[in-house]
Amino acid sequence: MKQNWWRSAYKQNHLVFKLGISILFVGFGFRLLFSQSSSVIPDVSDNNIDTPVAEKNVKPIPLDVSESPKIELNHIHPKDDEDKCDILDGEWVPYSGGAPYTNNTCRWIESHQNCMGNGRPDTGYINWRWSPKSCELPRFDAKKFLETMRDKSWAFVGDSITRNHLQSFICLLSEVEDAVELFHDKDYKNRKWQFPSYNLTVSVIWSPFLAKADIFEDIDGVSSSEIQLHIDILDKTWTEQFHTWDYVLFSSGKWFIKTAIYFEENTILGCHGCEGKNFTDLGFNFAYRKIIKNLYDFIMNSNKQSTIIFRTSTPDHFENGSWSTGGTCDRRVPAKEGEFELTDLNINLREIELPEFEKAEARASEKGKKLKLLDVMPLSLVRPDGHPGPYRHFYPFAKDKKAKVQYDCLHWCLPGPIDQWNDLLMKLVVDD
Repeated sequence: MKQNWWRSAYKQNHLVFKLGISILFVGFGFRLLFSQSSSVIPDVSDNNIDTPVAEKNVKPIPLDVSESPKIELNHIHPKDDEDKCDILDGEWVPYSGGAPYTNNTCRWIESHQNCMGNGRPDTGYINWRWSPKSCELPRFDAKKFLETMRDKSWAFVGDSITRNHLQSFICLLSEVEDAVELFHDKDYKNRKWQFPSYNLTVSVIWSPFLAKADIFEDIDGVSSSEIQLHIDILDKTWTEQFHTWDYVLFSSGKWFIKTAIYFEENTILGCHGCEGKNFTDLGFNFAYRKIIKNLYDFIMNSNKQSTIIFRTSTPDHFENGSWSTGGTCDRRVPAKEGEFELTDLNINLREIELPEFEKAEARASEKGKKLKLLDVMPLSLVRPDGHPGPYRHFYPFAKDKKAKVQYDCLHWCLPGPIDQWNDLLMKLVVDD
């Protein structure tokens, strides 16, 4: 099953562009031959991309030619990998080897992602493996990884999905040697572990915007005021530690759709979703692009020669509603090709992430920096069965089989499909 269909919209735009150019030249030719006084010239602007209709609370601004080059296939992978096997062109196939760990063998799984421990009755979601069409993707080899990363330091910087990914990473490595926790803050959002025999440290940093942000939410995510986001100031929670890390994985995206006031040079610049306020609504993608650019500028100007991995945004699989309107995810097997398309939000995020990565990759090559893209969208998009759903809660239907509970169709069960993000990660940093 070929898994590059999620990019068809971009390819179609590229073909329209070529066709338009051809028609343009043919038109000029006929004008010269027949001295026609009028002709119709199609719009062949690089900006001729339909801005997706936004989901509720998603307000993209029109794309700017100078800011948003078209996304094409070679934006997904580094140019020197063009002749290599495309590990994202594949399918999920049945796998009888079982999970690499369980909720009993790994003590670092958060309760909301502990699907087995919370009573999820089916286990089929762990019995699939991503299989590229033209090559083999080895499973994550924890022993080899630990040996390779001896005396190194890692950090995962981002939001709760970043933390979800980090827990999968820690669980995989803990099958060889159990991690020892060195630090956690009072909310357990910033933590640090060590694998003593290998002197490998792994940190997770809570920074959902990657930039300075004042957030006014309670533990249930209920806001008492708009987020105050400083789009020109990166979050010192991670910038002050950056020089200590050898490998850093950054990811963000989903928090940008929240209502926020945007600041630049400590002055209100505009906002996103701030109805009733006398501010210009700039759209969330304005802020996301600015901060991603600032992130790459910081990396390029740093004296630390770290390996940087940028992980793309990820899909959710809510059906019949959303997180706040009773959406569900009750599927038990991977989706078929075409069942799930990129949402408007994911399209907007990728139209920033992929072009900005390509530009940063060119700069990194000139400066001798190591910059890699971990694109987990293609294989994740067809795994609606891999979310906790109602089993983010402990035995949610124990007392009432028809109980109405909050579904989580955004984060991922541990163990689950997210573990194979680390197969891709190992290939990027160890095997390639």
